[in-house]
Amino acid sequence: MVKIEELKFDENGLIPAIVVDAVTKKVLMLAYMNAESLKITMEKGKTCFYSRSRKALWLKGETSGNYQNVVSITADCDKDALTVVVEKEGPACHTGAESCFFNPVFESEELQEFSLQGLVKLIEGRKTEKKEGSYTTYLFEKGTDKILKKVGEECTEVIIAGKADDKKETVYEIADLCYHVLVLMIQMGISLEDIHRELASRHVIDKKVKQEKMTK
Repeated sequence: MVKIEELKFDENGLIPAIVVDAVTKKVLMLAYMNAESLKITMEKGKTCFYSRSRKALWLKGETSGNYQNVVSITADCDKDALTVVVEKEGPACHTGAESCFFNPVFESEELQEFSLQGLVKLIEGRKTEKKEGSYTTYLFEKGTDKILKKVGEECTEVIIAGKADDKKETVYEIADLCYHVLVLMIQMGISLEDIHRELASRHVIDKKVKQEKMTK
């Protein structure tokens, strides 16, 4: 573990901190920390920064309630910049946006970025703004029973492909299953964050069980 005194703060005693969403892996914001705010962040488990304009410390979420719970802090190779992975409790940007980075400057037509969060937003759009001819819209129009039927069918397809030891077909069917599960999640108001928190809680339990077994 790198100690605070080993980090390279600039001439103003600051170090840039790039805040990343633990679930989506998206960059949420860029802020600055000094040694004191970094220490507070580590002690409280919530991000605390140094405001260059106000020349004061500020605990993210103290007034807005949009706290950022710290998962990890990592220094770069030169130890003069940090990435702070967080689980956020609300928008990161003061504008109300999920991330401070929402003004496109350039986007490649050939290399399109994919993310589960982006896919979720696309599926949500097919529910709120129905599109004629859209299969996703069709599923939402048919309702929960139809969506559940498709999830069941795709589960069966995954089992058949896996039983045949066909990796390519299994990948294809798992992708189909994931898509239909996402449709079900949106239909029921379940977010990726909900699933992430549930899996994280199971990881903690599993870790405790392993530790208990090792001590016996």
